[in-house]
Amino acid sequence: MSRPVPTRPLLRYAELSKLVSRLNIPVHWHVKRMRNPQGPEGRLIKLRQTVTALFKYERIELNYARADEARGYAERLISEAIRHGPQCEETMEMADWWLEEKQLVHKLFKVLVPRYQSYPTSFTTMYRAPCWYFSDGYHPQLTEVEKNREVNETISMHGVVLLQKAVLELKGHPYPPMFRTHHSNPRFIQNVLLSSAKDYLKSTRSQSAKSNDTPDV
Repeated sequence: MSRPVPTRPLLRYAELSKLVSRLNIPVHWHVKRMRNPQGPEGRLIKLRQTVTALFKYERIELNYARADEARGYAERLISEAIRHGPQCEETMEMADWWLEEKQLVHKLFKVLVPRYQSYPTSFTTMYRAPCWYFSDGYHPQLTEVEKNREVNETISMHGVVLLQKAVLELKGHPYPPMFRTHHSNPRFIQNVLLSSAKDYLKSTRSQSAKSNDTPDV
């Protein structure tokens, strides 16, 4: 006879929405492949530089994995700044650590917080950019900093390496949009031709109708 399994009392958890604000982007909990010769510390330094560049330029192009990782930290920083404001010591400490250029802390609370105060969606947008392909002996787009051991070893082993790129931007930036909104313009050549074809069709139909209505003598 098997022993009854003891039942555990239900634990009452605090509402997470009251502890941490919810982000409006999908957060992937798996570890992303972002190798760095300095280890985890170098990984954080690289993410810190990425977040600083995003807040400074408001649109950057970089590797897809690092863009996806840095996007979550940027969203969290803006969300905490909107929720607690500059009076919160923990929020100011977080902003001071993530933003290397200290004038960006002022930009965060004086420019970005009023901009995103009533935003119902996410504060950032990420697009997939064209990939970079590099083969053995041909990698003109790589700079001296990017010619690391990992890329060279991958080229020597497989003959080609693929780098996935992405564009990460803050919403409300002053740059032109990534995708143009198409508006119908009657002066476009295709619209002029279609309009002329419709007029010609109407005229031929009216002439044929008149000829059919004419009585035979």
